[in-house]
Amino acid sequence: MAVSASTPLELIDQVYGRLADRVTLGRQREGRPLTLTEKILWNHLADPTDAGTERGRSYTDFHPDRVAMQDATAQMALLQFMTAGLPEVAVPSTVHCDHLIQAKVGADRDLSFALDANSEVYEFLRTVSAKYGIGFWKPGSGIIHQVVLENYAFPGGMMIGTDSHTPNAGGLGMVAVGVGGADAVDVMTGFPFNVRYPKLIGVHLTGHLSGWSAAKDVILKVAEILTVSGGTGAIVEYFGPGAASISATGKATICNMGAEIGATTSVFAYDDAVARYLKATGREAIADRANAVAADLRADDEVLADPGRFFDRLIEINLSDLQPLVNGPHSPDLAHEVASLGAEAKAGGWPLEISAALVGSCTNSSYEDITRAASLARQASAKGLRSKTQLLITPGSEQVRATIERDGLLSDLEAIGATVLANACGPCIGQWERSDVDAATPNTIINSFNRNFPKRNDGSANTFAFVASPDMVVAYALAGTLDFNPLTDAIDGVKLDEPVGEELPAKGFDPGESGFLAPSGLGANVAVAVDPHSDRLQLLEPFAPWDGNDYIELPVLVKAQGKCTTDHISAAGPWLKYRGHLENISGNLFLGAVNAFTGEAGSGKDQLDGKIKPLPDIAKHYHESGQAWIAIGDQNYGEGSSREHAAMEPRYRNGKVIFARSFARIAEANLKKQGVLALTFADPATYDLIEADDRISVLGLADLAPDVPVRCRITKADGTTVDFTATQTLSPEQIDWFRAGSALNIIRQKFSQ
Repeated sequence: MAVSASTPLELIDQVYGRLADRVTLGRQREGRPLTLTEKILWNHLADPTDAGTERGRSYTDFHPDRVAMQDATAQMALLQFMTAGLPEVAVPSTVHCDHLIQAKVGADRDLSFALDANSEVYEFLRTVSAKYGIGFWKPGSGIIHQVVLENYAFPGGMMIGTDSHTPNAGGLGMVAVGVGGADAVDVMTGFPFNVRYPKLIGVHLTGHLSGWSAAKDVILKVAEILTVSGGTGAIVEYFGPGAASISATGKATICNMGAEIGATTSVFAYDDAVARYLKATGREAIADRANAVAADLRADDEVLADPGRFFDRLIEINLSDLQPLVNGPHSPDLAHEVASLGAEAKAGGWPLEISAALVGSCTNSSYEDITRAASLARQASAKGLRSKTQLLITPGSEQVRATIERDGLLSDLEAIGATVLANACGPCIGQWERSDVDAATPNTIINSFNRNFPKRNDGSANTFAFVASPDMVVAYALAGTLDFNPLTDAIDGVKLDEPVGEELPAKGFDPGESGFLAPSGLGANVAVAVDPHSDRLQLLEPFAPWDGNDYIELPVLVKAQGKCTTDHISAAGPWLKYRGHLENISGNLFLGAVNAFTGEAGSGKDQLDGKIKPLPDIAKHYHESGQAWIAIGDQNYGEGSSREHAAMEPRYRNGKVIFARSFARIAEANLKKQGVLALTFADPATYDLIEADDRISVLGLADLAPDVPVRCRITKADGTTVDFTATQTLSPEQIDWFRAGSALNIIRQKFSQ
């Protein structure tokens, strides 16, 4: 199927053509009505007659409709795909260049600099896309999730993407799952996507958003309720009259940030708001087809009437009562109502003065978002107010940028002092060359992004980041302090009126300059550009298979204390430039992890020579010495991004096992894909027993079997031992990955036969 700048109707017809029969079969096999999530999953099962669908238990194969990759993760995904030996991808796939553009001074100069600095990587991605039949979106086209929403997402579809915020497409009724590159390689080679069948969390929305409350506040509230791990292993389905009152892009905002609760994905039903957005973005034919099967693009009536019977957990939110929220610092689930934020900031010792305010990101850069923010800017400018802090605006796509420029919205924001950045991720992912504050100085920023871990935005652990809706961000920028309630307080004697948004542009969208390059169809004649001497790109060698032996007395590289997110394991920011070079990027391994033995981040004791060193240096020393090792995490190990580098780096440096009290879904899946054992302490207190000089053994690996606990042993420095048990979630197929050395090795073996 040809790759184009939109979803082919041929693909839509295939998906909708089997939908009714698959839903009927699902009802028969389940013996009950179905939720929307279940309908979409049943329609994409690889084997609908025999597939296991026990929630939270069955490992199930699916055939997604498409794959999307952003430039930072696409490098490693496509380097892996190149080793599989196929002439082209098996499903429609796209690459989006959005992560490598650093925010410095403004859109044009920043984009120009990125094109020069990253030319080698962009040329690799362009040529590898051309060779293997992949659509390529050039730098400046926009953020992957906004571009997908505008062009590829469709109700009832299923996609995977190599970014944790892929669930953004759930706003259009799509089951869209963030994965590591190895999962993407599976699907691009024609293999199924294997995942544990999800549990279901229902969020019943009633009432109607009004005034200062925005769609962003819905997910900020859900994050407060479920916390950063409460959605792990589950799909969140939003429904009810309140859901129908939210715009399609508002729905996307809610689904996007569902990554921050650990959810597999989030989804809304197809409704009039989705139809309006499809038509406004030139996809009326898709809306017409969706209308014809609309009954199966929402939950069954019985589910809507009595949702408690059909969901594993049910949350009720009345939008009419929902107050604007600001979440943070340091964790996206720490929620504060604006009326109490100032007092709580004072009690927490957080800096009240706001050093920067940032609007945009894949979560909040729609036309509606910008109109709400600009409505505040217009009235502020008319009353003589300007932003009291640095105000940065990131359009989500070239289409949004061109439209808001045409409609005067950028001028409204610039009139209060805003700087417009490139259509890219920028500060949201740490691509921010910040010079206005010293990294040693505690400071506060507020943004409309999704993730606010320490060092996330500007590399400084002293930056206290808060997350809110775009209009809240503008209001706080005008006030310059957290000690402010936009609903009641005045700024220099001026009381702001409530923001006013426009769901869709009255004049239609201006597409701007197209950034899409279709593959030529002459892939066999295309040479992929990889310089063997490059420090940014490195062809991959297969990982060695398991040697058949138990792991005996392996040293502990690090025992992480507290949060150990993907940012702690494999930092982004300046390290993004090495995403295509496994050896070089391994220089950041665990640099952000706080060592429980010392309380310091990024360093530990080398057990081979007794010296204190940076953790990446220890891992390199172990690797070069042939010494295998293990690492230990706390709760929700690997939360955050989908980046598989957090699994590939330990694997490359001879890490064999990661122990933790619990794992984030994508992190656990990525470790399995690369042949690293992800083991959970059966007794969480075992974490506390492990000391710096201990050695860990993992026994009985020849008998590894699904759901069977693994025997382990701690050997103390004095020779005494402590036995303990670890659990694992390996399926038979995943055990094969472990034995083969990686999932990709299995694929490689099958295509070489």
